[in-house]
Amino acid sequence: MTGNEELAHRFEKHRGHLKAVAYRMLGSLSEAEDAVQEAWLKLSRTDTDDIQNLGGWLTTVTGRICLDMLRSRTARREEPMGDTQDTARAYVPDPVLRPLSHVDPAEEVLQADSVGLALLVVLENLTPDERLTFVLHDMFAVPFDDIAPIVERNPAATRQLASRARRRVRGATPSAEPDLGRQKQVLDAFLAASRAGDFEALVAVLHPDVLLRADSGALVRGAAASKVVQGAKAVAEQALMFAPFTQGAELVLVNGSVGMVDAHEGRVQSVMGVTIVDGRITDMYILADPERLERLEVPRPAV
Repeated sequence: MTGNEELAHRFEKHRGHLKAVAYRMLGSLSEAEDAVQEAWLKLSRTDTDDIQNLGGWLTTVTGRICLDMLRSRTARREEPMGDTQDTARAYVPDPVLRPLSHVDPAEEVLQADSVGLALLVVLENLTPDERLTFVLHDMFAVPFDDIAPIVERNPAATRQLASRARRRVRGATPSAEPDLGRQKQVLDAFLAASRAGDFEALVAVLHPDVLLRADSGALVRGAAASKVVQGAKAVAEQALMFAPFTQGAELVLVNGSVGMVDAHEGRVQSVMGVTIVDGRITDMYILADPERLERLEVPRPAV
């Protein structure tokens, strides 16, 4: 084995971890892959003799790459491009899908989908520096002394960044139903009511202040365009409007929780994740952007 092959072999041992870091930082599976690949390129051009902790080095390098990507993304969103407020509010991060039967706690710890869509949506509202500090420290236990140079602050100021991000995250993420069986019961009831056209049954399974985010991308117009809808009756009306197009929906794991994939003639039309609290749906996250759906790895229904 050559030196470069050995380095590549060592890097591959960290790839899953680095992708998990990048996914939490970016909320995009394709961008996470790009960030990990750039981390490899940086490693391949670096003298590794001085790297004592390869995993730690790669984690901080990946964090710095993701921070640059987030700052670039934020700058683009601030450019005047017309009224994009609703589209930005409707943004849904890339979901990670697994078959509903795929419930192996030992394996799920290693999967990127152990972070829920609700948390990823909240992370989108942090500043790039807050997000990096929160992800690296609170999720991956990277010391503040190692994070400080990345955000160009001293450790005390970096600690304050994390504290501010932590308060925002805790205030916006409810204590959701953890039991997959009870989650499935709620989703089954939602699908049954939707397919039967039962408005009252739909309202009953929705929290009065349920919030729906439907992300169809920038190119879809009309009734199917990106939108944010709040309130049980308004969301139930939306569910009934699109019920004829969801007859082929299948339950799957969406970022570790029960959700659904709707496919027609072999093409995925949408993916929906939900947050369930006390037996009711409080948040719905629907990705219907055709371009992003094309890139998802969709599990086959259980036979």
